[in-house]
Amino acid sequence: MVGVPAGSELKLAALRDFPFIHPGDDLARIIKDSLETNEFTLQDGDILVVAQKVISKAEGRQVDLAAIQPRDEAVELANLTDKDSRLVELILQESSQVLRYRQGLIIVEHRLGFVCANAGIDRSNVSQSDGGRDQSVLLLPEDPDRSAGKIRSVLEESSGVRLGVLVIDSHGRAWRNGTVGIAIGLSGLPAVVDMRGKPDLFGYCLQVTEIAAADELAAGASLLMGQAGEGFPVVLARGFPYALREASFAELPRERQKDLFR
Repeated sequence: MVGVPAGSELKLAALRDFPFIHPGDDLARIIKDSLETNEFTLQDGDILVVAQKVISKAEGRQVDLAAIQPRDEAVELANLTDKDSRLVELILQESSQVLRYRQGLIIVEHRLGFVCANAGIDRSNVSQSDGGRDQSVLLLPEDPDRSAGKIRSVLEESSGVRLGVLVIDSHGRAWRNGTVGIAIGLSGLPAVVDMRGKPDLFGYCLQVTEIAAADELAAGASLLMGQAGEGFPVVLARGFPYALREASFAELPRERQKDLFR
């Protein structure tokens, strides 16, 4: 754009007509083909933001509740929360700790290290194979960092440029209504940008400023992806204002001893 200083413009573009994903699909190849269909040529520093749902589908993380046998612990918690005991069993399997619960909701520390509702297990936009009786649910990817790395490797090899890949999900937040897109896995971009020691506009040395850059990008991309039937699970981000580097999701979760909300 004429007149826009370098580094002051961020462009987000959803890949249109993205196909439905099935277990075993080569998601990296599908993203590559979709980029070509949308006439996007990857450039150095681009980031692909990918909804966890398509990764989970490709990795076969869909589970039929009819095959789940809940333990006594799950049955007890299901009675307290008015939830399907088979779903609660999966929530417990995917979690390292139950933190809070009320009717219809269980807040857990997920095995991946973040706090979320119902272990991120979802029924929305999941095709049902049992006569539409809501028998299937989708778990989060087994290792989102690894999933992001695989996609990045394929796209970097085919394009010849340096890229980042960000895996996102929709989470609620303490003290605020509504959901927002956050990072749950990444490859090739910083999760957190440390600004401590940098001067502000008036020369003051910043003391505590650490920017959750991956979450900020996730929130912006989530606006385009939508939460219902939009069908835009991949967003191309261009103009990310921070240098790409090797990183992992582990930068984002706050240390337990510093967490005042648990």
